[in-house]
Amino acid sequence: AGSCQGNSVERKIYIPLNKTAPCVRLLNATHQIGCQSSMSGDTGVIHVVEKEEDLSWVLSDGPHPPYMVVLDGNLFTRGVMMQLKGTSRVSGLAVAVAKPNPPQGFSPGLKCPNDGFGVYSKDYGPQFAHCNKTVWNPAGSGLSYEDFSFPIFLLEDANETQVIKQCYQAHNVPRNGSGPEYPLCAMQLFSHMHAVTSTVTCMRRSSLQSTFSINPEVVCDPLLDYNVWSTLQPINSSGKVDPEKEVIIVATRIDSHSFFWNIAPGAESAVSSFVTHLAAAEALHKASDVHLLQRNVMFTFFQGETFDYIGSSRMVYDMEKDKFPLRLDNIHSFVELNQVALRNDSVLWMHTDPVSRMNGSVEAQVRNLLDVLSSSSVGANVTLQEVGYSQPLPPSSFQRFLRARHIPGVVLTDHRTAFQNRYYQSMYDTPENIRMQYPEGLSPEETLDYVTDTAKALAEVATVVARALYRLAGGAGSGTSAIQADPKTVTRMLYGFLIKMNNSWFQSIIKPDLKGILGDVPQHYVAVSSPVNTTYLVQYVLANLTGTVVNLTKEECQNPEKTPSSERELYEYAWVQGSLDPNATSRVPYCVRSTVHLSKALSPAFELRQWGSTEYSTWTESRWKEIRARIFLVASKELEILTLLVGVAILVFSLLATYFINAKADVLFSDPRDPGAVAY
Repeated sequence: AGSCQGNSVERKIYIPLNKTAPCVRLLNATHQIGCQSSMSGDTGVIHVVEKEEDLSWVLSDGPHPPYMVVLDGNLFTRGVMMQLKGTSRVSGLAVAVAKPNPPQGFSPGLKCPNDGFGVYSKDYGPQFAHCNKTVWNPAGSGLSYEDFSFPIFLLEDANETQVIKQCYQAHNVPRNGSGPEYPLCAMQLFSHMHAVTSTVTCMRRSSLQSTFSINPEVVCDPLLDYNVWSTLQPINSSGKVDPEKEVIIVATRIDSHSFFWNIAPGAESAVSSFVTHLAAAEALHKASDVHLLQRNVMFTFFQGETFDYIGSSRMVYDMEKDKFPLRLDNIHSFVELNQVALRNDSVLWMHTDPVSRMNGSVEAQVRNLLDVLSSSSVGANVTLQEVGYSQPLPPSSFQRFLRARHIPGVVLTDHRTAFQNRYYQSMYDTPENIRMQYPEGLSPEETLDYVTDTAKALAEVATVVARALYRLAGGAGSGTSAIQADPKTVTRMLYGFLIKMNNSWFQSIIKPDLKGILGDVPQHYVAVSSPVNTTYLVQYVLANLTGTVVNLTKEECQNPEKTPSSERELYEYAWVQGSLDPNATSRVPYCVRSTVHLSKALSPAFELRQWGSTEYSTWTESRWKEIRARIFLVASKELEILTLLVGVAILVFSLLATYFINAKADVLFSDPRDPGAVAY
């Protein structure tokens, strides 16, 4: 009963903010970035800042510091944030989402993404190192890579933002130029981070705890997940591919990032490319003679690329150490899909590495690659153009392979120089950014199947890529016209990966025990618990699009090693939910056989315990105890002190009264004498 009463009192005092996303602390070999609160949370009087002039109240004029700033999304810029960072009058920040997206663009990422971890350095193409030739993300403010000593939260729900503003209007708005009267509306943010300084420090502390403590307290975790890969022709996933067998690698990244934790829609920076990649894989698998092709094709989806190429660097490391079925020697060529949704005049740019092309044999192979890609676009609504020799590769997974070996390769993008994407690595890289539009009034099922213009455009790109791969693998040019990506598949994937994961198609293609991964709004942050939802879904979508349904029972499908004809070393088997029977509430499950596999996407730095590595990614995420936000009314300091003094006075009086009563208890509580009694 006591806890219930306490709870109701708390509810009367505090209004919790349930739809928020925090900025958390990340660390690498040299420093920490992100935000945190003090151990007991940070509190301040709310001040709403909707235009730059409002900042003066927070920075100098307001009489009730420290302030919790509720910041309009359009003012969430580097200039404003550096002003707030440089004062002790701010205890925290709550950012309202800008609606519509900021027209000037917003990218809290770096101007030169993954600088220092690609192929260009003082030893290889020094003229291209550190984006000397091309600044890829000119809109990048670097905000995500700053270290803030106060908590910063995103207000995801417009209704909660309105409640805060109403509280501010009722209590905190300055009257006639003077400060508002108490009580004032205040906010408290909790986001205390356990890790400090750098990955080297936090991993050493965690390691010491694990060695000497019975209950070790880990303070940070490496960013990790799994890469998804499959092959056109099955290979022995536990063995080694024949050294003479050539494989074409098609690659893309599947993760994104923003300033706030687990807010990573990544529509243009990740989803557009991996959806196109998946559609190309499906189109190529449908070709009738793929099993006869001279070269194999490997479809690869890298995780953690945003954080200094975690996935690709791990795959290269595994290939070098013979821990992967393929070796680097098996790679015939490399085709990477980067950002492809924002094409101008349907032009797709082909980027190559000018340094490796100085080698005659590599140049000949790259030239062949470019010619095949260009000729594959004939008749499609896509024009492929070369960027030219003078420009380096954009940030791409291919760079990690080039660091290990001169491999002929091309990176396909919608930008010739700087990114077209003005919202790179931000919360505004949403479906609207890649111009996904639906008619009004569609049901969820109708929206899932409605083919948008974006889906049609990406299906065109997938068709060109699939045809080029077919020819590169040794297919006859006459067979390419039948290879066609399906716009309906593309539109379903875009809906599932950008708007609503919990849809009927995704439900039908996953295992029954994975139902819990289908949240509502998709996010594509790599995180520290793996596999994340995106990885699972890319795995099962790829299996659905490229695998075959086999006639096995549930028991046989889940234990294929017990079935003699299963060829377990060549294939993966999955018992999936299936779609709902139209006339019933039950599903019709079935078994899918595919060549889809997972491989670890954990930076080799952690495998080697080289936490200060400059060769591999060293990103970790701090642990925390609780993340929460709430608002409440706060009284003046004078009233708080008066209340405290009155309370102390009552306590002292009570103690004195208790002592006096206890001392005189025999007088105060003795039995009254019988008046008739006689003493002798």
